[in-house]
Amino acid sequence: MFAVRRERPIPYLWSDADIRRLLAAAGALTPPLKAASYQALFGLLAVSGMRVGEAAGLGRDDIDLDAGVITVREQIAKLERARLVPLHPTTVEALGRYASERDRLCPTPRSSRYFLSSVGSALTRSEIAKTLRKLTTTLELRTDTVHPVAHQLRHTFAVSTLIGWQRSGVPINERIVLLSTYLGHVSPAETYWYLTATPELMDSAAQRLQRHLAGGRS
Repeated sequence: MFAVRRERPIPYLWSDADIRRLLAAAGALTPPLKAASYQALFGLLAVSGMRVGEAAGLGRDDIDLDAGVITVREQIAKLERARLVPLHPTTVEALGRYASERDRLCPTPRSSRYFLSSVGSALTRSEIAKTLRKLTTTLELRTDTVHPVAHQLRHTFAVSTLIGWQRSGVPINERIVLLSTYLGHVSPAETYWYLTATPELMDSAAQRLQRHLAGGRS
């Protein structure tokens, strides 16, 4: 009878060390094509903040390694909001290595998707979730109360970006539109909601407030 405000669950934020462990464990999977695909996929999610469905749905023509840009097309983007995702040179290099390994291991794939399963077909979200669940359990990152999922790599990317801006003194309100566009959000309000406060974020914000109250630059 009464409206109930939905409480947002506390997300799992991946540390840099945990991400490195995840990528190493993914690279040890068998067969080799599965290892290469999941290592590259999880790596891309961690450094780009892309949605799982967007990354899994990428075709070979959607990743321009020469230009260093990913095109997220309407067919796979949330709310059909197509966008461009610029990539860091190290990410371009990693994706290039994966493409070479993928084509060597699977010269006649069943799918035109960029990331392939162990049999050369397109990766599905359920397969990705199952593999991540297995890896995080093996790494003892998953417990009875902590349940890491791939989407939380996107959340971690967003929070880490904001923390970096806070610590470097970047005006957040002026940059949030850029992050919102990069993540494919409809408006910056979604990005503010998405960036859950963390101890690191609150500590950085408190330091900036202290400098401001002391007469320094906010």
